[in-house]
Order: sequence, then C-alpha cells, then structure tokens
Amino acid sequence: MHEKAAPPGATAPVFYEQEDHAHGDGGTLIGFWLYLMSDCLIFAVLFACYGVLGRNYAAGPSGADLFDLRLVAFNTGLLLVSSITYGFAMLEMEKGGLRGTLRWLTATGLLGALFVGIELYEFGHLISEGATPQRSAFLSSFYVLVGTHGLHVTFGIIWLVTLMVQVRRYGLNADNQRRIMCLSMFWHFLDVIWIGVFTFVYLMGSMR
Repeated sequence: MHEKAAPPGATAPVFYEQEDHAHGDGGTLIGFWLYLMSDCLIFAVLFACYGVLGRNYAAGPSGADLFDLRLVAFNTGLLLVSSITYGFAMLEMEKGGLRGTLRWLTATGLLGALFVGIELYEFGHLISEGATPQRSAFLSSFYVLVGTHGLHVTFGIIWLVTLMVQVRRYGLNADNQRRIMCLSMFWHFLDVIWIGVFTFVYLMGSMR
C-alpha cells in the first residue's frame, strides 16, 4: 500500500513546478505591461512639453526651415518595416524555426540600427546649421522628444542582440519565447510612438 502511494507523491513536485512556472510567465507579462504604461506617461509628458514649447522659436529657425520630410519619411518606413520583420520572427518562433527566427531578428536589428544612424545624421546636420538645443525652446523640446525615442530604439537593439545570443545558445525554450514576446511589445510600442512623432513634430512642424 505504501508503494502504491509513492508515485502520486513523486509527481507532486513536477506539478507545482509547472504551476509556478506558468504563474511566473503571467507575472512577467503583467510587469512588462506596467513598464510600457510608465513609458507611455513619459512620452505623454514629452509630447505635452513639445505642444507648449513647439512654437517658441526665439527668432530662430522653425520646423519648416529645418526638417527634410523625404529623409524623415524614409526613416519612418525603415522603422515600420522593422516591425514587419519582427512579426515574421514571431511566426517563425511559433513554428519552432530557430534559424528563421534568428534571421528575421537580425533583419529587425539592422533596420533599427539604420534608423538610429539616420537620426544621428539628422541631428548632426541640424547642429552644423546652428540649430542647437539651446537655440530655442522649440529646438530643446524637439531634441528631447526625438532623442528619447532614439535612445529607446538603441536600448531595444542592445536587448535584441543580447536575446539573439541567448536564443542561439539555449534555443527557443519557454524563457526565450517569453523574452521575444516582451521585446515584440516594446518594439511595436516604439513604432506607435514614432508615428506620433512623425505626425505631430515633423508633418505639423513643416506646415508652420
């Protein structure tokens, strides 16, 4: 009788371990959603600051004098395409395709790096024209808003490279799949924020 009771007792730790693991996954996703909400508040404040200060040119250049919409539109396209390539990485992950997942993540990282490079080129060009952050309240709020988004993309690329190393080493296990999902939410969030920047800062600024 004692021997018959042993197997259920032996399986109990496995059951609780799986339950704790599933609970941990849910806690991670909830925590990451809370982080994204805090980031939304940060960008909401930056958009509000730009809305208040965006027309204070201090007799300096305005957005219509500075912005190259063709370059910014091209850069916007790069970031939007990177969101699509990340979606393909998610599809490959669901099919269990390790190489395909890494391939699409690499494409996403390269597009993100090109986006940041063009943004740095834009900043360098504006500064060379004398449009420095201290020139006016408009330029101060512009650099802070656009630069904060660029920093987020840079951190996302660093996260992406680190995650790719983990996936290459340990494969598409449950932990790495959860991390890929969290990074997916973060990357798409940056796309949504950039659409707001492109519309509110660049398009509307070019019409002033």
